[in-house]
Amino acid sequence: MNRTRHDLAPKLRRAMIDLLNASLVDAVDLWNHAKGAHWNVRGPAFIAVHELFDKVAGQAEQFADDLAERSVALGGVAAADARIQAKFSHLPPLPEGTLRQARALQAVADSLAEFGRRVRKAIDVADEAGDAGTADLFTQISRETDKLLWFIEAHEER
Repeated sequence: MNRTRHDLAPKLRRAMIDLLNASLVDAVDLWNHAKGAHWNVRGPAFIAVHELFDKVAGQAEQFADDLAERSVALGGVAAADARIQAKFSHLPPLPEGTLRQARALQAVADSLAEFGRRVRKAIDVADEAGDAGTADLFTQISRETDKLLWFIEAHEER
């Protein structure tokens, strides 16, 4: 870890850095899923879905930035290498190739749901460890993820 004047105990900071980096990996993969769907979706509501996926990607990019900056603020190093992200992402893989609208919506919804589930677990881990700042960050991300999932699910035909 890098030296810092941060008053959280080094052992707690190390645990939070690991937790933040695990979510950072997933946030970058969420961005990849949203952009992949954005680029490859086809269907009758193309422009609305295309733009919605771009909104998800933009929010995922912000999640990644916030997670990385919190990790570094605690004295860590952000998990920025694509090979690390590919190896450790917890999200289901995005189907390859052209995606019919319904399949693209389902895939992005599945990714958002898993990302949200893991973020909610991280809230509890950070809270129980005594890091209110990290728990608060995860809470903010959770709320935004839930809203994005709602937007995607509102487009699904059920």
